[in-house]
Amino acid sequence: MKITNGGNKRFALLLAAKDSDYVKKVYGGYFNVFVETFGEEGERWDLFRVVEGEFPDMDELDKYHGFVVSGSPFDAFGNDLWILKLCFLLQTLDAMEKKVLGICFGHQILCRALGGKIGRAYDGWDIGLRKVKLVDDLPPCSYLDDLEEIPPCLSIIECHQDEVWEVPLGADVIAFSDKTGVEMFAIGDHILGIQGHPEYTKDILYNLIDRLLNNNSIKRESAEHAKSKLEIAEPDRKYWEKICRSFLKGPKLSTL
Repeated sequence: MKITNGGNKRFALLLAAKDSDYVKKVYGGYFNVFVETFGEEGERWDLFRVVEGEFPDMDELDKYHGFVVSGSPFDAFGNDLWILKLCFLLQTLDAMEKKVLGICFGHQILCRALGGKIGRAYDGWDIGLRKVKLVDDLPPCSYLDDLEEIPPCLSIIECHQDEVWEVPLGADVIAFSDKTGVEMFAIGDHILGIQGHPEYTKDILYNLIDRLLNNNSIKRESAEHAKSKLEIAEPDRKYWEKICRSFLKGPKLSTL
């Protein structure tokens, strides 16, 4: 477990992927990437490598203000022991109304754990920059109300071959794209799933594209197309950071 400076608010990163050589060399690991994106001075962040079977103690859960579930090369619909254990943990956190932010795999595993449907994307891999459109009638989420202006479209880095097919009962779809029907979903003020990667920098995706190409997961034309999109546009990282921080740091509103 790794910990930043102590503070009033405590968060946990549930890391569902192993650190790549590139991210370890440049950033010191994915933990640092997430804390740099979502963390603020004075907070405490703990790391649990759930992909390696490391989970928070159940009697410690109430001490956390929020949890972040990372992306992963594993399928969220798989039945590995750690994936099943993660589903149980997420069900527990939902029952406690703890704030949980799911990113990519985290978005999908949240959906699965809470009763939705996930699977292989009907249109195959989505890699590169994607324009995401917020729904016209946004649900009453306090973390969205706190933001002065919400652009109708936001660019985000994507890298996934699975997707949410059907959101859980009681969930609201927040955003969609021409590729994926559920780019974001929310349950009240305590659950938020985002299919894209607000934490990714362009260089992290460039390296990931090369690794996927080298292990024959994607074709060369797909890799070149994804890189070409990255060269001419930028993701709206600062705005995504603002949404995620507002969600994680805001007060938890009890459901009536």
